[in-house]
Amino acid sequence: MTIYISKKDFREEEYEFVERKGKGHPDTLSDALAETFSAKYSKYTKDKFGAVLHHNFDKVGLLGGASYVRFGEGYLTKPIRVLLNGRASTKFADTVIPIKEMLIEWTKEFMHQAFPMIDVDKDLEFHYNLSNQSSPGKTEEDKAQKGTRKYWFEPRGLFDLQETKKLFSNDTSMGVGYAPYTKLEQLVLAIEGKLNSKEFKQKYPWVGSDIKIMGFRFRDSFDITMCIPQISIYVANIDEYKQNMEFVRGVIFSIAQEMGIEKFDLHTNTRDNYENSELYLTVTGSSIESGDEGLVGRGNRINGIISPTRLMSMEGACGKNPVYHIGKIYYVAANEISKKIYNKFNIKNEVVLISQSGRDLLDPWIVCVSVPADFNNIASIEDYIKEEISRIPEYTKQLIEQQLQVF
Repeated sequence: MTIYISKKDFREEEYEFVERKGKGHPDTLSDALAETFSAKYSKYTKDKFGAVLHHNFDKVGLLGGASYVRFGEGYLTKPIRVLLNGRASTKFADTVIPIKEMLIEWTKEFMHQAFPMIDVDKDLEFHYNLSNQSSPGKTEEDKAQKGTRKYWFEPRGLFDLQETKKLFSNDTSMGVGYAPYTKLEQLVLAIEGKLNSKEFKQKYPWVGSDIKIMGFRFRDSFDITMCIPQISIYVANIDEYKQNMEFVRGVIFSIAQEMGIEKFDLHTNTRDNYENSELYLTVTGSSIESGDEGLVGRGNRINGIISPTRLMSMEGACGKNPVYHIGKIYYVAANEISKKIYNKFNIKNEVVLISQSGRDLLDPWIVCVSVPADFNNIASIEDYIKEEISRIPEYTKQLIEQQLQVF
């Protein structure tokens, strides 16, 4: 690998924007569902066959249904459509994997946990579009019969899985990370984390999970605009709806105050029209019930936010194979390595890992690290990066156990 250490002026910009799509947002739901598929499929195949079989569920989608909503009641009138897209191994040697049945069952478990008020047997409609076709490389030339690409999604045995002998990058791509978070990034994460926490929901069950936040900072002034859904069965009338909004605004102001933010402005549910009763009142607490759609990769980056003024990648990491898919494992590694550099050396930094398709995964093509202009312990940083890159397989284990959140 070639490591480049760049000196950078990390002065705070005059302004920044930060967005967070809450855990009930259709895009975040799609990310979470795809990641659930990958983790469960990885665990299933590893336990049953001794290795994580080839898969990528990073094209999963959720298409919104329709609902009937009024104060004190509500139900779905059309089902939420689940697009089971992607590719996966459908057999190992002579054993057929019941992939369709598993994905449907995992989806029902996931959606029941996310929305216990819906009937997962009636309110979900499945569209199965999975493929087991290999990427380019599988030819019909006689010599190609010696290769493994032909058996990529139907391996004859562990000998067809190259990554069990040595890890190779599946693609030419990159992963990026930075640390630490800015105060605005921390604020956005803190607000959504508080309102969508189990503890908060137990006390205030009317709060829906599709909480979307857009934050803006200009110098030391912070401005937040956000949407907070309410769940209809817990709200008796419009006065209660208004009271709930005033209460949750107070909670948000308290979070900003605790973070030492003095100049703070807040806008909530700006599309509500009390005169016409056009409100963010929902059956499930998410717009997925009423026509909105979600797709993997359109939401938060793997650090949980969308920060266009910061180093970022457009990779959709969720659902990708955690063993060798660079768009996932390098993205996770860059993010984690950056956090570790900050904790060890106490410096702001940025990390970029770039692969070459087919190259040794533990030997990136290029590694770029930005450090402050006055930091001179370059040799220690380089040694530390090499050591951390050798530990990338540990992130695979954590992803399979769902110990790392990447949405």
